[in-house]
This record gives sequence, structure tokens and C-alpha cells, in this order.
Amino acid sequence: MKEKLIIGSRGSQLALWQTHFVKAKLEELFPALKLEVKIIKTTGDRMLDVALAKIGDKGLFTKQIETALTNREIDLAVHSLKDLQTVQPENLEIGAVLEREMPNDILISKRFASIDDLPNGAWAATGSLRRKSQLLHYRPDLKIFEIRGNVPTRIKKFEESDLDAMILAFAGVHRLNLDSYIRQIIPFEVMIPAVGQGAMAIEIRSDNAEIREFVQKLNDENTSFCVAAERGFLRTLEGGCQVPIGANAILKNDKIYLEGMTGNLDGSVNLRDSISGDKRDAVELGRKLAQKLIERGANRLLEETRATVERTEELVI
Repeated sequence: MKEKLIIGSRGSQLALWQTHFVKAKLEELFPALKLEVKIIKTTGDRMLDVALAKIGDKGLFTKQIETALTNREIDLAVHSLKDLQTVQPENLEIGAVLEREMPNDILISKRFASIDDLPNGAWAATGSLRRKSQLLHYRPDLKIFEIRGNVPTRIKKFEESDLDAMILAFAGVHRLNLDSYIRQIIPFEVMIPAVGQGAMAIEIRSDNAEIREFVQKLNDENTSFCVAAERGFLRTLEGGCQVPIGANAILKNDKIYLEGMTGNLDGSVNLRDSISGDKRDAVELGRKLAQKLIERGANRLLEETRATVERTEELVI
């Protein structure tokens, strides 16, 4: 093992919190090892005035970091797992998945305690088509506003606006000690989270068995099984930022319970289904659940949604 390892990270407060969390865990296990953090700017960090769905989603928040990893400019990378493509670049792999934070989405509002409390025609902000689709399915009267930026930036924009509510992931808000803004933890019955939401992943080069062994000590087996099922679901549907897809897996007594959804942009169609089975069949369970939705018209729905995104102009703040 080299005396010093360089960890690649995005520069947002949340990304750096996650990276320094991993760094501290590794330093506890290997006190003699020197670890350095290198900040790398990604496409998603640069293009903040464009809706995520318009940019395209192939490695939006990871490509430049993965290039640095491939070029041996860094030795490992810390990501929000939901940002990673379901198929890794040929020479890279996920070396470890850390124990997951609660994956739910949350409601932020100055005046209202829950989605149910929002008045008719209220304005809600989100940068996610998945959240938009599910919000409008549950509350078709709401008006959705596109918002971009990291977690503190979005909260600041919201505080300075006349918007009634905003939806974010619990994990990011909680990790940055911003829980005081949370008005509601949204139940899964209303909103299924993004694939891998709340989980952190360590990405490594496939040819480095030493670093694989090193980071595996941080791997949480239960989380790994759950996100494997979710990612199998997403990979089969070939989804990303441009389409509304969500999945959530729970592991109980070696059995995975997986629920998945897809929908259209106005929320008028919301396909949900679930499946359960042995944790060792996690990826196959995800694939089978996706096939159940495909049989109900998911592929056609997603194609129509992509076409709608291409011709729709969103106002972004």
C-alpha cells in the first residue's frame, strides 16, 4: 500500500462531508496511512442554470472524478451512490457501500407542516422529475418549480422566495445539520426515493486488489444487498435523471422487500409494484420487478417522458 492515498470528491458541502466521513473512518482503521482529499468539479456542478433532465444524465456528477480515477490522479472516490451509473466504466468498480442513512425525501416549508397541509395550487420546488411526478400524482393541484444547486444553496434560494414548499432528500439535510428546516419526513406511500438515496459509495480501480481489501472494511452488507436490488431495477429500465424512476429496498431476516415506481411528468400515470425474495438474488429481484412494470407499459411511458422533457422548457432558479 502506498504511504499516501488521494480521495477524489466533488466540492459541495455535502460531498465534502461525505468524503471526510469516509476519510475519518479509514484513518481510524489505518492510523499510519496518510489520506488527502482532491476536489474535482463535475459537469453537474458547472451547469447550474439548466434543468438536470436537460443536461443528460451519463455521469453528470461523476464523469470527471471517474476520469481522474482511471488516470491514477486519485486512488479512490467517494460518491452519493444515487449519482453513480448502474454500469461502471470498464476499469472501475464500487469497492464499498457504507451503511445507509434514512432514504426518505423530506418537505421544507415556512408555513405548512406536510404535503397534505399545502393549500390548493401551492408552489413546490424540486430539481427531480421523480419527485415532481409523485408529487403531482398525490397532489395534482400543485405547481412545480425547478430548483438547482447544492443543499444549502437550495435552502437559501427557497428562504428568499415566495415558494410554499421544497422537497429534498433527508440524508443530505441531516448530514449537514440542517434538520431544523424539516417539516415532514415523506412516507414511502407518497414518495418512493431515488435508487441508492442515502447511501455513500467508494469507487476504486478494478486492478487494485489492495485498495479493494482496504475499503471493504467500511462495506455494510445489508445496504449492499438493498442497493444491488434497486440498481438492478434501474439498470433494466435504463433510467436516470431524464425520467421519473424510484425504488426502495428493505432487508428483513435475509429477505429483500423491493418496491419500485415510474411515472410521467404530470403525475397522471404512476406505475408501482413490489417483489420480495432472498437477499442473494438481489440483482435478479430488481430485474424481475422492472419486468413487471415493463409488462404494464413502463418502456412506452418512459419513452414518452423523455420526448416530453426534450420539448419542455423549465424555469430554473
